[in-house]
Amino acid sequence: MAERVLIIGSGGREHTLAWKLAQSPLVLQVLVAPGNAGTAECGKISNSAVSVSNHAILAQYCKDHNIGLVVVGPEAPLAAGIVDDLTAAGVRCFGPSAKATQLEASKHFAKDFLDRHDIPTARWKAFTDSGEACSFIQRAKFPALVVKASGLAAGKGVIVAANKEEACKAVKDIMQEKAFGSAGETVVVEELLEGEEVSCLCFSDGVTIACMPPSQDHKRLLNGDQGPNTGGMGAYCPVPQVSKNILQNIKENILQKTIDGMRREGIPYTGILYAGLMLTQEGPKVLEFNCRFGDPECQVILPLLSSDLYELIQATLDGKLSKAMPSWLGTSTAVTVVMASGGYPGSYSKGREITGLSLAKDLGLQVFHAGTAQKDGKVVTSGGRVLAVTAINKDLIRAVEEANKGVEIIQFQDAVYRKDIAHRAIAFIKQSRGLTYKDSGVDIVAGNALVHSIKPLAAATSRPGCNAELGGFAGSFDLKAAGYSDPILVSGTDGVGTKLKIAQMCNRHDTLGQDLVAMCVNDILAQGAEPLFFLDYFSCGKLDVSVAQTVIAGIAEACKMAGCALVGGETAEMPGMYSSGQYDLAGFAVGAVERGQMLPKLERICAGDVVIGVASSGLHSNGFSLVRAILEKSSSHCSSPAPPSYGSQTLGEVLLTPTRIYSKTLLPILRQGHVKAYAHITGGGLLENIPRVLPEKLGVALDASLWKIPEIFSWLQRTGALSEEEMARTFNCGVGAVLIVDKENAADVLGNVQSRCEAWIIGTVVPHKTGCERVAIKNLMKTLHLSQPVDESAGGGDVSQCQGQTRKMRLGVLISGTGTNLQAIIEHTKDPASLAEIVIVISNKTGVEGLKKSTRAGIPTRVIDHKLFGSRSEFDNTVDQVLQEFSVELICLAGFMRILSGPFVRKWNGKVLNVHPSLLPSFKGVNAHKQVLQAGVQVTGCTVHFVAEEVDAGAIIVQKVVPVKVGDTEETLSERVKEAEHVAFPAAIHLVASGALCLGEDGKISWKVHNST
Repeated sequence: MAERVLIIGSGGREHTLAWKLAQSPLVLQVLVAPGNAGTAECGKISNSAVSVSNHAILAQYCKDHNIGLVVVGPEAPLAAGIVDDLTAAGVRCFGPSAKATQLEASKHFAKDFLDRHDIPTARWKAFTDSGEACSFIQRAKFPALVVKASGLAAGKGVIVAANKEEACKAVKDIMQEKAFGSAGETVVVEELLEGEEVSCLCFSDGVTIACMPPSQDHKRLLNGDQGPNTGGMGAYCPVPQVSKNILQNIKENILQKTIDGMRREGIPYTGILYAGLMLTQEGPKVLEFNCRFGDPECQVILPLLSSDLYELIQATLDGKLSKAMPSWLGTSTAVTVVMASGGYPGSYSKGREITGLSLAKDLGLQVFHAGTAQKDGKVVTSGGRVLAVTAINKDLIRAVEEANKGVEIIQFQDAVYRKDIAHRAIAFIKQSRGLTYKDSGVDIVAGNALVHSIKPLAAATSRPGCNAELGGFAGSFDLKAAGYSDPILVSGTDGVGTKLKIAQMCNRHDTLGQDLVAMCVNDILAQGAEPLFFLDYFSCGKLDVSVAQTVIAGIAEACKMAGCALVGGETAEMPGMYSSGQYDLAGFAVGAVERGQMLPKLERICAGDVVIGVASSGLHSNGFSLVRAILEKSSSHCSSPAPPSYGSQTLGEVLLTPTRIYSKTLLPILRQGHVKAYAHITGGGLLENIPRVLPEKLGVALDASLWKIPEIFSWLQRTGALSEEEMARTFNCGVGAVLIVDKENAADVLGNVQSRCEAWIIGTVVPHKTGCERVAIKNLMKTLHLSQPVDESAGGGDVSQCQGQTRKMRLGVLISGTGTNLQAIIEHTKDPASLAEIVIVISNKTGVEGLKKSTRAGIPTRVIDHKLFGSRSEFDNTVDQVLQEFSVELICLAGFMRILSGPFVRKWNGKVLNVHPSLLPSFKGVNAHKQVLQAGVQVTGCTVHFVAEEVDAGAIIVQKVVPVKVGDTEETLSERVKEAEHVAFPAAIHLVASGALCLGEDGKISWKVHNST
């Protein structure tokens, strides 16, 4: 089950963490507290206003919102013990404990620790008196020119002085002028080391470490490493100056020794350890430790991580890092350039509008937000460091050029940025060796390794006529050896389309091979051809051997399923053509059919012939651009739960169900001679593919109630509000192939097909009338809504609809207390005749009676405490996320004492019911019974209505009259009206769930009359 993740922080590092974690199919939602404009409503990612300083409130928030993991970005919460407090409260939290964070929070502690464990570092001394510190600077036998505030100073508490006078001034600024507040009560004076400064980070589970590629930050504000120190103006990763030997030295003698030393001192270190190092002539030496990802180092390290960050963090927390070591994009380089506000690191203006963000994205750049906010629909500056523009390329110089181009496109007033990020690395590279083909992005060794790994896979597809041996310039096929006497060759080519995008989003590549083969061999089957051999084309920007091998292994397995040989293919590595991790596929199938057995037999097809539908496995490989648009519109994602009939599967898993291959199933039946035509229902759906095998003067009449439509199609239609024509023209709607047979042979052919896979008689061939569609489908929308089962024993020419149980509408009930009408709704939905079921009850208060009622009834519950949210919209957004998680179709407000925000009501327009204790439009608002008694009317009652933005103004569904009796009080009248509500609310639910009515586009009730024909 996918989980929610909460990230603590608001900078570029936190945006990067959210971006990377959201890529995991195991992550349902990423909340960022407080976040920035970049993490506000971006796919899976959204902001939270929960207080992060009050750890008790934060822990309760995590429990109420089913937060499965908290990831802490900045150092201050770590030092404040957030990991300790959340862990003690039973909330899983990633980061070191407060004691372990002393490595960063106290420079004095860190230097003592380094000395105790013989870890190389600069010579140093700590002081609490400024005079003593200055005296030491003057008489030290080494250049004591580095002055550090011992405590946390947001990455700015280090001054590298040019001379002793500047060093003493730094001491006085820190200790006397309190430049960094209490962080400077103790200062550390260090030796100025010379060499290359780099950052080496690692994951640590307390025992094992997993190193990240080394990176280099640029602290100075201006080009040429001039100007004041900052939090970081850019970075790149990896660092070519750090050889494998140097990195091994760092791993063994610094990072691992640190983790081992902390464990021996009784302070196990779990989380991210960041070592700031100087590569001196004596070897690497520690300048400082950080206990979290650096910023902007995070923005260049995580884009190079090819592993699932969520899984990596979980393995680290479980102490199983040794079994889940991360993998990286080994030949890529990431460069990030920071854009800062004018005046930074001093005072600066806020609220400057930022433009050009979408243009940078169009260039393939990743823009991570730091000091940004949303104002009046625009993104504006709100901090010193505003954005980090990251580029990834195989070539470092090109990556720098791309990142620089991005910062030039993005505009805001007084923006400051450097243009020489990675200048040291570029100088190092230019004095090195000449270029190779691999430098240009093409790895011949990797390509050869792939060919070697797939040779046995291809060989396993050998068949009569072909031995399927890879490595030659071309493949060959012996038709005589395959048993053909007078063959016609038939060829087809196809791809997988944007289903690739879904696979890449899910990081699942094992099903695509079957999709590719199926799309090609199912096409040539329309000529009656047996698939003989297959070739594939795999293109990418950078060859990932493991991914390519997975895809091609799937192709080989699918070739065996289809009965054809995989005789060859092309793997094209084309740097610059594809973004990182992207690839494309194409397939080519060649088959043969004896001359007299070719399809379609147009001259034999006539009106009255029967149409047999052969079941699809799902969407197959068509319509995925529309599918992705629906996902985006609905805020659903691949890790969301699939519709109910798919059990525990995710939406991504259902969408990636591979295309069914029909060759071996249908070819023996086609060869019997009774099938006049076969149509593959591919791109263009039912409407466009069936006419391709019919004479011009004929069409077909289909009845959708006669076949089984998988629920994924119903979900797509409902979620995307797709028309009947759009469904039939885009998707196969459960029918992957169609056979045309005469009425006399229909039963025998159907029985043959059903012995191999699911199939039905779904219609007949009819004369085509000019001006009419050649494919007419009745009951499609009705069947999509009801998902009726089908009588699979139907045969011959009988076309009869079987009655079955309708699918129940999924209700979500919102309550605030006892749930005034909740019990009545529960009882209604428990009735076997009910057309609705309650799938979730949400309360904005803990411990209320309505929650207990739900639990007793076996209904899942959630508490979303409105007091933990900074705004009504954020509360509503969280409710919305839970409703989507449970695939709720209709919301019932049962004593819910919160006014829903406009955006929420608009999103769920026509899907929210409320009951009001009067006969609307009379006596709106609160105190309705009091208003009734004061008005002296003789009747009142209750009204169930759709919820509109204006209170109590939505379209009325059901009203029930209650007489006002002499002597009635508010209490006695209220009791009788409640009894009426307990009848009216279930009645309204039934009307909506049955499809008898809905809310029209004009905001009025639209009654629907179903024609049984």
